[in-house]
Amino acid sequence: MEMQQVRYFVALARELNFTRAAEHCNVSQPALTRAIQQLEHELGGPLFHRERGNTHLSELGRMMLPYLQTVEENCRAARDQAKAVKKLERATLTIGTMCTIGPQLVSELLIRFRAQHPDVEVQVIDAGAPQMIEMLEKGDLEVAVVGVPGELPDTLHQLPIFQERFVILLPPNHRLVMLDEIPAAELDKEPYVSRSNCEVFQPVRAELNGRGVFLRQVFSSPRDDWVQGMIKAGLGLGFFPEFSVTDPDLVVRPLVNPSFSRTVYLATVRGRPHSPAVGAFVQEARRYPWPGSRLPASSGQTIVVGQQVMAVG
Repeated sequence: MEMQQVRYFVALARELNFTRAAEHCNVSQPALTRAIQQLEHELGGPLFHRERGNTHLSELGRMMLPYLQTVEENCRAARDQAKAVKKLERATLTIGTMCTIGPQLVSELLIRFRAQHPDVEVQVIDAGAPQMIEMLEKGDLEVAVVGVPGELPDTLHQLPIFQERFVILLPPNHRLVMLDEIPAAELDKEPYVSRSNCEVFQPVRAELNGRGVFLRQVFSSPRDDWVQGMIKAGLGLGFFPEFSVTDPDLVVRPLVNPSFSRTVYLATVRGRPHSPAVGAFVQEARRYPWPGSRLPASSGQTIVVGQQVMAVG
């Protein structure tokens, strides 16, 4: 059974006239007649009784009508939906963002995107980097904002969108507040409030330990608001991506000698066909004025933990 046979049958059942049905379907009457005959052959009996001036549905035709009307309606709805998605109407875009990416960065980008494409429904999922990558590859996400130590899998296309340095967070009364920049050596034996979902701290810890700097972890939580609250209470200092700091009462100082930064990427699956909504979002992300591009270079040695590249400034 072909879709054109279904369409011709529904039109003929409505018009009960071969000439008008053929005109409605924009085909010749012989072509419509042949299609109906083929459909009757497949279904095993006549669908219409053809009498002079009186074409009407047979008993089999009446039985088949609701089923084939549903097929024709569903096909039309599928075509309409496909056209709407192509024009970014009634489209859905599923975006993943690592839980360590500053929410204000993503929210401002989404506001700009929604202003340009108000009919696109945007769903945002936040999780850790391994979950983001797995969900991308399985097709549960269409695009993700990620920044991880080491190389991303070759299966992912990576568009670098900004570079973000890591900073030290201090309570207002901490002894290091008086410094404009904090040399890494000053952190030795300092109480440290840990972000347990920090993807980069293991390579950072190894680098600091290799320089004889050892922090004393006194608290750990996967929730950044809890970590910042404990820092403000004076429990210890913290190590944060700069744009993830949300508490205005905390003192933020650059870490130097060495300093650390990460590259954050917009990732999609390489070679996979993407919806127009994904293309529109990527274009908006390219135009977005990411704040990392305006950061001044830190003094001394910088280690880019996003791709494990070391550069000396």
